[in-house]
Amino acid sequence: MDPAISAQRRWAIVGLLCVGMMIAYFDRVNLSIALASAEFKAFFQLTDVQRGLLNSAFFWSYALLQIPAGWVTDRFGVKYPYALSFLAWSLVSAVSALAGSFWQLFALRVLLGVAEAIVTPGGMRWIRFNCQENQRGLAVGLYMAAAKVGPALGPALAAMLLTAYGWRPMFVILGLGSLIWLPPWMGLVRNDDRKLEAAAAKAGTPAVPFSRILRNPVIWGIVVGTFCYQYFVYFCMTWMPAYFAERRGLSLQNTGAYTMFSFLGMATVATLAGWAGDRLIGRGWDPIKVRKAFIYAGFLTASTEVFGAYAHSTSAALFWAIFSLSGLGLMTANYWALTPTILPATAVGRVVGVQNCAASVSGIAASLITGWLKQATGSYEAPMQTIWFFLLIGVASYLLVVRKKYAPVA
Repeated sequence: MDPAISAQRRWAIVGLLCVGMMIAYFDRVNLSIALASAEFKAFFQLTDVQRGLLNSAFFWSYALLQIPAGWVTDRFGVKYPYALSFLAWSLVSAVSALAGSFWQLFALRVLLGVAEAIVTPGGMRWIRFNCQENQRGLAVGLYMAAAKVGPALGPALAAMLLTAYGWRPMFVILGLGSLIWLPPWMGLVRNDDRKLEAAAAKAGTPAVPFSRILRNPVIWGIVVGTFCYQYFVYFCMTWMPAYFAERRGLSLQNTGAYTMFSFLGMATVATLAGWAGDRLIGRGWDPIKVRKAFIYAGFLTASTEVFGAYAHSTSAALFWAIFSLSGLGLMTANYWALTPTILPATAVGRVVGVQNCAASVSGIAASLITGWLKQATGSYEAPMQTIWFFLLIGVASYLLVVRKKYAPVA
């Protein structure tokens, strides 16, 4: 951790990272609102399978580039690569307004994934080298809560703009309007995380080759658990607006509102759970046991989403949607904070890249599998049963594989 940086500046940068994460998600979820619009679907003449393909396009490139993006941050630091990427994804989002065919829109979503690939590896690397262990749960909790506030506010904002101005202006306003974030970032952030990493190595932080980490069972247990966690998140991000509109008969505005409530609940729980984990660790509790306890609680609470699939009333279905996604927030900060605790603090960007690659692959899977099952069965029950199955697999992965005795040592 940089001793020269003040606490106020440190938390201001954490706040700026959170806003950057929210903006990234605004640009990811605006398409899901457009895909719930009858006008947009008619313009592109979209089938359910094509809607699934469009929802997945972002994640193909995003997943593929997670490890390279982590390498970039490990090699060049966070400040400048993040700033250039932010500029690129804002412009790509705005240019989406010019799409005139399915494949043009698909290509732009792939480019958006390229530009946003740095978000999680970069942010997590900065937090790792600027926040202590007993601060990291809160910092990660806030950062990952922002990843839920983005999908919470984004659909409501996109729905408002789409209803008022149409889908083309919606893309332009969300894309270009976000550029006001760049000046504060360039003014506040120092380009010194590589120096902090070198200082940590001199202080005795174990150095373990990245290749050995990749061969270790712990990282693959984390990969499986991350995939299962994010599968539910990305179903909610890409298909929940359509589920609310088509299965539960909500208006476009109400669809955005209930999507917002679900993700805001998750963001709130994620922040509180991260803070609670830090408090327990600060009192001397074992960090790994604390983080894993919250992970189990999150997975099991989230599994109640399956009740919503069979609910006859709309109000009951909405309750389970909000409750289950909010409950998943119990593990959000803690599963991210667990990774640098149980694995050596070397190649942070690449390790986070591996974990976020798994998260992004689940975005592809959730988009495509949901679209295929929806078209094959004519309902959302099978897609929601699939979520429940993956959540239970996630519990098993952390319980059986992500264990301290399997972690690599120097």
